[in-house]
Amino acid sequence: MKRVKLLIGLFAVIALVFAQTAWAQDTKRLRIIVPYPPGGTADALPRLISERLGSFLGQTIVIENRPGAGANIGAELVARSDPDGQTLLVVAPHVLTTNHLLYKLSFDPAAFAPVSIIATYPIVLLVNPKVPANTLQELIAYAKANPGKLNFASQGSGTSSHLTGEMFNAMSGAKMVHVPYKGTGPALIDLLGGQVQVLFDNLPATMQYIKAGRLRILGVGSAHRLSVLPEVPAIAEVLPGFLSETWMGLVAPPKTPLAITTRISTAVAEAVRVPDIAARLMNLNAEPVGNTPAQMAEIVRQDKERWVGVIRAANVTVD
Repeated sequence: MKRVKLLIGLFAVIALVFAQTAWAQDTKRLRIIVPYPPGGTADALPRLISERLGSFLGQTIVIENRPGAGANIGAELVARSDPDGQTLLVVAPHVLTTNHLLYKLSFDPAAFAPVSIIATYPIVLLVNPKVPANTLQELIAYAKANPGKLNFASQGSGTSSHLTGEMFNAMSGAKMVHVPYKGTGPALIDLLGGQVQVLFDNLPATMQYIKAGRLRILGVGSAHRLSVLPEVPAIAEVLPGFLSETWMGLVAPPKTPLAITTRISTAVAEAVRVPDIAARLMNLNAEPVGNTPAQMAEIVRQDKERWVGVIRAANVTVD
């Protein structure tokens, strides 16, 4: 009987050791869910910082693409994940600021725990070279004279590229037709192929095509011209008050403790300031940020105020 009890106790200890080892291994793995397809800035930025971020956190970073439904498929997955700091969501502004107005959601975007903004970057106005317009003024004139002839692509209904296009239509009087895609990658493919003619997208994802002459840039959405493209006017020079800039950040599942999000945001700040990563971000024309959860929350609040106004004024809906 003593021998049986000894064996039972031994098995219990072994089971406990295995359980602790499995838990320790599991906590070494941090999933970052990208709710967009590969090929865009939302995919590139977390991959760029993942190695250093994992090093600072002492974890292995695993990036998973879960695109679809205006980023809501990936967002819902993270919304239902445990608030233990082992699952994060890459977000563009629309995920937190406008999707709740455009989709029937089974989760609350406002409940996500802000972590940090990785980087900010300007939105630019791009056209296929076959479009008969070499300036912003010529594009507006052509679009007004040919209502419905130009199609503008977006990363998906309700995304920053979509809302920027709607704002442009409203402020310029153009009547371009919106064509939604599932992310930057597929939208760029059709823009390059001429299936759509116009795209408002972020500069990092499109600069290589601009330099190669495969796309024509007519304006930037920032308040002023960019130092890297001083010859390209700000859209606000033609349409006063026009402003469209975006960012890519990280959020955690609802109810994630502040201690966890602060720890991760500190690691993000360290990662984006590593000289080689900062240089690569700048080469992508993205400005490193790495702010705190509270600072990210304030930026979300400001963006929500602006884009909700655009949605209501343009009566934006999701088909």
